[in-house]
Amino acid sequence: MCAHDNTDEADHGHHGYIGNQAGYVRRLKLIEGQARGLQRMVEEEAYCIDILTQVSAMTKALEAVSLGLLSDHMNHCVVSAARESDEAADEKIAEAMKAITRLVKS
Repeated sequence: MCAHDNTDEADHGHHGYIGNQAGYVRRLKLIEGQARGLQRMVEEEAYCIDILTQVSAMTKALEAVSLGLLSDHMNHCVVSAARESDEAADEKIAEAMKAITRLVKS
C-alpha cells in the first residue's frame, strides 16, 4: 500500500512510482538543467521570446512528470486502497482529486 500523508513510508510500503524512480530522477535532473539554463539566459540578457520558449519547454517537462506520477498513483495506490476497503479507496480517490485540482489550477 502507498504511504499516507504525514506518515513514515516504511510503515506503508512503497510509493506507486518506485518502479520508475530512476526515470523520474533522470527527468527531474534534466528539468534542473533547464532551470539553470533559464537563469543563465536571463543573466546573459537573452531575447524574451527565447526565454519564454524555454519556460514553456520546462513547464511541459514538469507536466509530463506530474502526469506520470498521477498515473502511477492511480494504478498502484488507488488500486491497492480499493482492494483494502471502500473507505480506503474513497480516501485515495479524494486525495488524487485534490492533487488533480492543484495541477489544473497551476
